Amino acid sequence: MLEGIHPLLSGELLLHLDAMGHSDAVVVADAHFPAATLARNLVVLPGTTTPDVLAAIRTVVLLDDAPGLDLMRSADGEVLGVQRELMAAAGTDESSTRFVERYDYYDVARNAYLIVRTGETRKYANALLRKGVVGHPSS
Repeated sequence: MLEGIHPLLSGELLLHLDAMGHSDAVVVADAHFPAATLARNLVVLPGTTTPDVLAAIRTVVLLDDAPGLDLMRSADGEVLGVQRELMAAAGTDESSTRFVERYDYYDVARNAYLIVRTGETRKYANALLRKGVVGHPSS
């Protein structure tokens, strides 16, 4: 166990997050998402929710410039409660989040460096986060 590391961040997940470069993407996916089909790298965290995992990832990963977060657009285009939770976990809002149609979202997710499949059962509870650049203190 590491001190100061969110308990949902397993060693395997941290290894992948560390390997990601600027603008690489991680998808935090619900249990319905075709993660095994689309993933280049896959981590499975059963018994977790997408907002909880996204919040944990955000403790170690900065967001890229807008759009730093993509959410899958719901069938009726309404912003769902779980999507509001995802935006809060990522530190974004509707104006800085891109909503992507379902099949286009799969295409974007296919190019992600990592997919983390959670145990989330709510629909449209998928978030794609792009990794930003870690800053250096001024000299």
